[in-house]
Amino acid sequence: MSLLPDEVNAAMAQLLSSLSVSDNITRTKAEERLNKEWVQERPDVLLMALVEQIQRAEDPSTRSFAAVLFRKIATKNHKNPASNESKELFTLLQPAQKEPIRTNLVQALTNETLPHVRNKIGDAVAEIARQYSDEGEQWPELLEVLFQTSQSPDAGQREAAFRIFATTPGIIERQHEDTVLAVFVKGFKDEGAVNASAGTARSSGDVFFVRIAAMEAFASFFRSITKKAQQKYHGLIPELLNVLPPIKQSQDSEQLSKALIALIDLAEVAPKMFRDQFHDLVTFSITVIQDKDLEDQPRQNALELMATFADYAPQMCRKDSVYTGEMVTQCLSLMTDIGDDDDDDATEWNNSDDLDVEDSDKNHVAGEQCMDRLANKLGGGTLLQPTFGWLPRMMESASWRDRHAALMAISAISEGCREQMVDELPKVLTIVVPALRDPHPRIRWAGCNALGQMSTDFAGTMQEKYHELVLSSIIPVLESPEPRVQAHAAAALVNFCEEAEKAILEPYLDSLLDHLFLLLASPKRFVQEQALSTIATIADSAEGAFGRYYDRLMPVLFAVLRGDQSKEFRLLRAKAMECATLIALAVGKEKLGQDALALVQVLGTIQNNITDPDDPQSSYLMHCWGRMCRVLGQDFTPYLPGVMPQLIELAASAADIQLLDDEEKVAEVEQEDGWELLPVKGKVIGIRTSALDDKHMAIELIVVYAQVLEAAFDPYVAEILEKISLPSLTFFFHDPVRVAAAKSIPQLLNSSKKAHGEQSQQVAALWDQTADKILEVLNAEPNIETLAEMYQCFYESVEVLGKNRLSAHQMAVFVEGAKAVLDEYQERVKDRLEERNETEEGEEDSEELLYAIDDDQTLLSDMNKAFHTIFKNQGVSFLPHWERLMPFYNAFIANADATQRQWALCIFDDVLEFCGEHSWTYSRHIVQPLVDGLRDVVPSNRQAAAYGVGVAAHKGGPAWSDFVAASIPTLFQVTQMREARLDDHVFATENACASIAKILHYNSSKVANVQEVVTHWIDTFPIVNDEEAAPYAYSFLAQLIDQQNPAVISQATKCFVFIAQALEAETVQGLTATRVTAAAKVLLATAKVDAEQILNTLPPQTQQTIKTYFG
Repeated sequence: MSLLPDEVNAAMAQLLSSLSVSDNITRTKAEERLNKEWVQERPDVLLMALVEQIQRAEDPSTRSFAAVLFRKIATKNHKNPASNESKELFTLLQPAQKEPIRTNLVQALTNETLPHVRNKIGDAVAEIARQYSDEGEQWPELLEVLFQTSQSPDAGQREAAFRIFATTPGIIERQHEDTVLAVFVKGFKDEGAVNASAGTARSSGDVFFVRIAAMEAFASFFRSITKKAQQKYHGLIPELLNVLPPIKQSQDSEQLSKALIALIDLAEVAPKMFRDQFHDLVTFSITVIQDKDLEDQPRQNALELMATFADYAPQMCRKDSVYTGEMVTQCLSLMTDIGDDDDDDATEWNNSDDLDVEDSDKNHVAGEQCMDRLANKLGGGTLLQPTFGWLPRMMESASWRDRHAALMAISAISEGCREQMVDELPKVLTIVVPALRDPHPRIRWAGCNALGQMSTDFAGTMQEKYHELVLSSIIPVLESPEPRVQAHAAAALVNFCEEAEKAILEPYLDSLLDHLFLLLASPKRFVQEQALSTIATIADSAEGAFGRYYDRLMPVLFAVLRGDQSKEFRLLRAKAMECATLIALAVGKEKLGQDALALVQVLGTIQNNITDPDDPQSSYLMHCWGRMCRVLGQDFTPYLPGVMPQLIELAASAADIQLLDDEEKVAEVEQEDGWELLPVKGKVIGIRTSALDDKHMAIELIVVYAQVLEAAFDPYVAEILEKISLPSLTFFFHDPVRVAAAKSIPQLLNSSKKAHGEQSQQVAALWDQTADKILEVLNAEPNIETLAEMYQCFYESVEVLGKNRLSAHQMAVFVEGAKAVLDEYQERVKDRLEERNETEEGEEDSEELLYAIDDDQTLLSDMNKAFHTIFKNQGVSFLPHWERLMPFYNAFIANADATQRQWALCIFDDVLEFCGEHSWTYSRHIVQPLVDGLRDVVPSNRQAAAYGVGVAAHKGGPAWSDFVAASIPTLFQVTQMREARLDDHVFATENACASIAKILHYNSSKVANVQEVVTHWIDTFPIVNDEEAAPYAYSFLAQLIDQQNPAVISQATKCFVFIAQALEAETVQGLTATRVTAAAKVLLATAKVDAEQILNTLPPQTQQTIKTYFG
């Protein structure tokens, strides 16, 4: 029985018909009527009418269309007239309006017999269920219906129930867990749609589709519940895995793919629950990967499943007896599945100018990517032996595909296996280098690829030890007859040269550039473009040594830039711009001469002629202007009016975000490059990431201009701060934009300060709007790594502004934010401890965990610098706010984590250094940590404690004198440790030496045996690493010389050597070096020591340095 009048249903039927026609005019009018007469005026009637069409329309396409339209309209956002809040339409209805709609919608679901229509109705039900779940409301009758439907004799109904569970797992409440468990078990064993008359399934898919739906629902549900609750369902894994073999046996690739995807979802969340069945699952997956009768997708999904276990449970993979060997074998096998069968000589491959062919769905790419992941997760200790068990044989194969796979495997694993491979590079190179002479072009291409990747992954070692072998082998490949090989050889040189020192490249520059100049004449534009990129990289690395090629190359670049302006040459011109400006950076302004003006004018002409938004020259130009600014310095100022408007427009651009509310739009956007799709509340949000990258790049260039031009950039500062930098601090669509904005702010403030002065009203006004925004962001930034950048922005800004620029309110807000950050930090530490307690014995920390720890340490470090800067500029006025955090310092200083102890010690050092005698108020919190810190096993903590004792002596006043005098024996112990002069420990040693000097200088009245201490103190020298500690110690030594102290005079030779070592190491410079040198001359004369004789015992370089000071 209809709940609506017949005329309403008739009107809706007519409307649906009009919305479905192909005639644009009719359909547009129908859409206008839908919005005006239904959506705006009577949304409840609209949704009910659609439900009744879903229930009663005879035409299946009408029922299906009504379900799709219902879902689209019910989830569309509308403003609530009462609160002005934007909510989904169904949510805005009154309970009395919702109830009949949802009841009839569920009835339509249970009564529908056609699978494709039922699925559309199920999607609509799931969206309404999600809205109830999001609002924290219940729809109890739905859960009951779904449980009943999951047991229905109709397989289609059973599938529909699981589809809804998969879409909206949140509707399952905790009290139903036992029922859910039974439902899933039954679903995994479902016999599917069986033909009643014959007693057999219509097809293999009809047998499995309910099981697959149950697997997908279980995976979705499992991901939605807590880790603790998940443990109740671990026992379902055997039943779950039993679904797989019959599907594989049936050779149903589509259903097998779906099943494997569900397992991948589970493996990401709880890989170790598969532990007892893991070996069998590995064996099964390998049979899928190697089964060439299956389509590629299930084979790749099985590979992805195994790689997922490596990502999330590497130790479990290492322990399995067959996992590593079989995975390497299958990856290498997939990697041989490359190239068309009728293109064995690579003629078609080489004739193609499209170097960006989409190959991401190919087997060989899947194999390469998996090898890379295995290397990074399992490490070289596990992967190298089975991999190199295959590679030599593959390189000897007559099949080019085998040789290609071997070389690409080396490219894939070198990053992850770096630690083990670096010592074996000679052996690896004996495999790779001969490939550059292989008769097959694709092998030479792969050899270049391997050398290029190794040049990056073994950066430094490859360039320093193997430059002759690599360059002498790869330069001849630039002469290959195949353009694609030429271009790839040039690309490999980019990798090698960007990591090479100038001195290494210089002997090869003639040969490199002769070959690359020839490539500039290639008939293939992509070869010319790559040659320009390679030349640009060489110029960047060779720096001034590139100058002798300037006159030969720059006219060629100007010819390209001024030449054919047609569309097909845009990228070539962009590469020429890049090359020209990098050369300008390398050779400098003087060498450029009049070409500097000519180049700027050419760049301006190109910029003025750009009309298409997708012109690649635009982004290249931005970087080129930045380079020219660095080359010309203040001389670039006149060109700012031509550069800045476009840069400001790009930097101020809003995010390009689209709500994709139907599957067609999603599919359309998925085909385009530069988009990221995010599922949000049943919809898909599309974000154009390419636009975000441009915004990020523009803000980075603003940083360059402000750094280089300083005061000259001031005319743009206020506008950029207001419209770009400050708003972009909360641009949550793109972390790099926020980071770039944070880096820009101190530079912009500095430009204003340089232009107007530190105390000017202009700077004060900018700081007023900036400070509160930064403090707000410190309380709002969700990303740990980015939050560290925000703290850096804050302390660098405070440093630019100088003394006493923070109000009491701002300091209070800062401390309140820091308190929240430290609370969250402690929670993360606690969670990591729990995670580690659950790991198997011998299992290494995951890469994600190590990254998280590293991010936290960076955050603590930048917070520490922020506190340091505030204390430095605010002094005692910060103490009342700072002391609110004392519980954290007390907890950190007693923590087993050395980083936390160091963080607390450094804060205490700042209190001592910048608050002087007022620091004694906190002595009960500081004294014991300093005592314990001097004995800490971690050298950086001993350094921090030794420094703290020194600043207590220097700045703390009389109250600290007894403590610092009593610390002298422990400071000597720091300097006398067996490893005191090793790299990790030497800074603690040198700080202890300087601190003893400070105690003797500022608190000698409390030292009982000064002369004895001085005698032993001399043995704590030299200080040749710490440029901050050295001036204190050597200045005190000079003072003792001036005083004719017997301990110094009696050890004159030793003291002179220590002074010579510091001068050589440049840890004493300027006025300090002058004073110490004068004292040393007096010392030599007083002690009647032959300086020449002492010098002869020192290294020749040291002798030369000392003679410049002593004449």
